This record gives sequence, structure tokens and C-alpha cells, in this order.
Amino acid sequence: MSRDNLLKGRYSAANQVYHVTSCTKGRKPLFLEFSIARLLIEEITLAKADGYVDNLAWVLMPDHLHWLFTLNDKAELSVILKQVKARSSQKINSYHGTSGSIWQRGFYDQAIRHEEDIIKTARYIVANPLRAHIVDNIGYYPFWDAKWL
Repeated sequence: MSRDNLLKGRYSAANQVYHVTSCTKGRKPLFLEFSIARLLIEEITLAKADGYVDNLAWVLMPDHLHWLFTLNDKAELSVILKQVKARSSQKINSYHGTSGSIWQRGFYDQAIRHEEDIIKTARYIVANPLRAHIVDNIGYYPFWDAKWL
């Protein structure tokens, strides 16, 4: 783990389960647009395909992402988030003909330390569109996934 991450209080450990939340710049609801949401989902899927994470659950809300995953030993947590945010920004900017980051700086992360909390956290993540009253039934919301389904 790098010294900078230690100084910030962020701990990155291989085989640790993390719940990460990241918001769009200005909380702009970019992910209401289906095509834009798919571009970020591609990056989440690519992080797994590249062997950086094992995805457990995620939900893409209009202006933020909740992502639960097991971190593999290929890169540190902040490096993976930086990569996903940078690549999704590039793709979304290319789609819209704009430039600059679409994300707020930083992200919130929580290490899930107890096995029983993993399912509880996954349920919390998947239920976000219900709590936000975006849909009445999670089956009607297209931007989520969970390993257990």
C-alpha cells in the first residue's frame, strides 16, 4: 500500500470486500440516459474481466454508483477506482462531444469485515432505486446486478 493512501486513512487489501460509492460532478444525473449508463457498466464489467475485482453487487443511480466487490491482488483500491472513473469519463465525453471528468474527486469506501454483512450490504445496494422511489419493483430497474441472482 502506498504511503499517500495510508496518510489519507484509506486501506487497500487484496481479498478484502469493499463497498464503494462515487458521485458524478455536481451530482448531475448523467445515468438517466440508458446509453451513458451502459458505458459505465462496461467499465465495471471490464474491471472484473481484467482480474482487478470480483463483482458481488452494484447499482447505478442517476448521479452515483454503489459497487460491492472483492479486491484482487492486481492493483490497489484507489488505482482501480481512478481507472474506472477515468475510462468512463473518456467514453462518456466521447459520446457527448465534451471533455473533463464526469466524477467528483475521491470516493467513499467501506471495508466489509464480516461475512454476514456482505449479503446485508448487497441488499442495501440493490434496494437503492426502491428507497429513492425510482421504481416500485427492482425488476423494473435496468442498472443493477448481484452475484446471487
